[in-house]
Amino acid sequence: MWSFFARDPVKDFAYEILPDTQEKSGIWTLHRGKRKTSGEPVSVFVYEVAQGTELQTQLAKAAFKRMKTLRHPNILAYVDGLETEKSLYLVTEQVTPLAVHLKAQAEKGGVGELEISWGLHQIVKALSFLVNDCHLLHNNFGVWAVFVDRAGEWKLGALDHVVPEQGDPSGVTLPAPKAVYPDMEKYDPPEMSNSSGEKWAGEVWRLGCLIWEVFNGPLPRTSSLRSLGKIPKALVPHYCELVGANPRARPNPARFLQNCRATGGFLSNSFVESNLFLEEIQIKDPAEKQQFFQDLSENLDSFPEDFCKHKVLPQLLTAFEFGNAGAVVLTPLFKVGKFLSAEEYQQKIIPVIVKMFSSTDRAMRIRLLQQMEQFIQYLNEAAVNSQIFPHVVHGFTDTNPAIREQTVKSMLLLAPKLNETNLNQELMRHFARLQARDEQGPIRCNTTVCLGKIASYLNAGTRQRVLISAFSRATKDPFPASRSAGVLGFAATHNYYSVTEIAARILPTLCAITVDPDKSVRDQAFKAIKSFLSKLETVSEDPTKLADIEKDVSSCAQAAGASSSWAGWAVTGMSSLTSKLIRNAPGTEGGAAAEGSGPATSPTSATDAAPAPGRVGRSSSSVTVKKQSSDWSSSGWDADDSWSNEKEGQGQSSAGEEGWGNDWGEEETDTTLVNKTLPLPDGVRLASEYNWDSSNTSKGASQNDLFASVSQRNTASTAATMVRTEGGLSKAELSKKKREERRKELEAKRAERKAAKGPLKLGARKLD
Repeated sequence: MWSFFARDPVKDFAYEILPDTQEKSGIWTLHRGKRKTSGEPVSVFVYEVAQGTELQTQLAKAAFKRMKTLRHPNILAYVDGLETEKSLYLVTEQVTPLAVHLKAQAEKGGVGELEISWGLHQIVKALSFLVNDCHLLHNNFGVWAVFVDRAGEWKLGALDHVVPEQGDPSGVTLPAPKAVYPDMEKYDPPEMSNSSGEKWAGEVWRLGCLIWEVFNGPLPRTSSLRSLGKIPKALVPHYCELVGANPRARPNPARFLQNCRATGGFLSNSFVESNLFLEEIQIKDPAEKQQFFQDLSENLDSFPEDFCKHKVLPQLLTAFEFGNAGAVVLTPLFKVGKFLSAEEYQQKIIPVIVKMFSSTDRAMRIRLLQQMEQFIQYLNEAAVNSQIFPHVVHGFTDTNPAIREQTVKSMLLLAPKLNETNLNQELMRHFARLQARDEQGPIRCNTTVCLGKIASYLNAGTRQRVLISAFSRATKDPFPASRSAGVLGFAATHNYYSVTEIAARILPTLCAITVDPDKSVRDQAFKAIKSFLSKLETVSEDPTKLADIEKDVSSCAQAAGASSSWAGWAVTGMSSLTSKLIRNAPGTEGGAAAEGSGPATSPTSATDAAPAPGRVGRSSSSVTVKKQSSDWSSSGWDADDSWSNEKEGQGQSSAGEEGWGNDWGEEETDTTLVNKTLPLPDGVRLASEYNWDSSNTSKGASQNDLFASVSQRNTASTAATMVRTEGGLSKAELSKKKREERRKELEAKRAERKAAKGPLKLGARKLD
């Protein structure tokens, strides 16, 4: 009956032993386990009393006691334990025996010297702690006593035979290792145990055996220590001191560590230095931390993956959250992030990134934008729209051109994850303002490029309202690359236009570009015109194909992650060109400096004449081309920032302003001007100057010329137009000028009549 009330302490144990794997570790059996409440992985050393001898049970209980009392970063950490009549349970941090770890790494290509150097540093430091600080002797030092945690850190364990240097005061004597394990005799030093050497001389000898086995595998016999094998040259002299025949010549573990840390020593490398800095990072100065994180990103490529994930990453996250490391942690943080799984990345790095976007530090913001490609796939749409995009849009209005540029480029990655409001309203509003008013030509160009690339994500209404107006405006930009981007934008989004829009709005715009001063722009314009004309010709030949050609005009927005067939349409070097321009002239105002440093294809390709206010086309001067000033208002670019084709209260833009909508009724003026300004080659005449009736050349050619009347009318029209536009004024401006003069005349007459009559008296009656 009493057995009913008895409870099994193993069932109440807070840790669960996983039955899948187990390793033999001396008298213990090593199991993988986890905490029942949180699932935290641990290692569980189990000793069964029934399967061991009395000596082994004594050793197990001694090890259990030592593990509870010895605490050091390089000694296996005790977590919990359970002692029953049948067994002993010793719970530690999750570790793997060194021999198993070395075998697994050998299958992957071998353990690197950097990892071994840091591992030996840790083990020697733990041995020095026992010998010099605690005055204890390990007596069981070897490969079997070393364990490796998840970060690749080496830990000293197997404390079964640890005894004080002067003997146990209680009088308890533990058996020697070779009394329990007969094959351990080959690790004993050659001198007698009662020799006059230091007590720790045997420990240092076994350290030499450990070094030999790490590089060469299991030690077959004691005499094999004379063969160096694969031991690195930098370690050879110090290794020879460890396994010297004279015990008095063997160095203390602390001295051995100091010798190996000297310049050129095996333990003197960037990996060991980084680890030592991370161990003391909490007491380092802010300037030292900044320099360390800057150097760390260069060294991470050579560091072991496990070390980066489990040791560097937590320190980086801590440095950002609780320190003032700032933007310098981003580069190493994203490098380490490559080693994480999608789930780990979502748990550890994404919350930090979301918090970083709210920072006002410009260096932090631009680093995030530049490296967004590395983490965008881990961001969900809710976080992008509510926590990231509201902070990113501030970059569109930043005074630093580099931040504006990177903000525009980042939209290529963010657009697929933006919701309806942010994409079709908020983003379009910022794009319209940038393309119309930004003083940097490359940024205006990249805005056009980005718009073309994200067009597939816009809804049908936004596409119809925005694309034609935006690309048309780009074709009037003084920066040649922007004009080329506008033409390429039309060609790349050709499937979103109806045949009516192609004929009435797109082709007239492209035709005006065929006389562009820059040849590369002209070439792109001709290609685009041919493409659009072929579509119109196809529909003209077979009207039944109209539905198929216009199938994408009213299509829904493309789903996120779908690939665009024209993703490479933009100029290949546009991004590098933009960076170069901004870097070379960061302080210049306006587009003059930026445009002037672009690739020169012709004398007039770097700049373009400023369009007159109210004019839709762009006239080119055959004499000189003035550089565009930074004051966009002088060129009519201060028009409405929206891409709407209609103004409020009227169907088209007024004569005095150049909005996003295009009034193609004024094309005639620009065409005439272009014809006027383009000089004819030598020996070439206009068609109207030819006498088409060659048989009557002597009888007054002008009377028999069938085209004479037409040519005369054309000449008269050209002359009249030249007179009307003399001085650089368009029809709209002349009309406005006449109305202003007429208004002034009426005001003057009204003032004269009022002055002649004098002021009216109170109560007087006005007769006229």
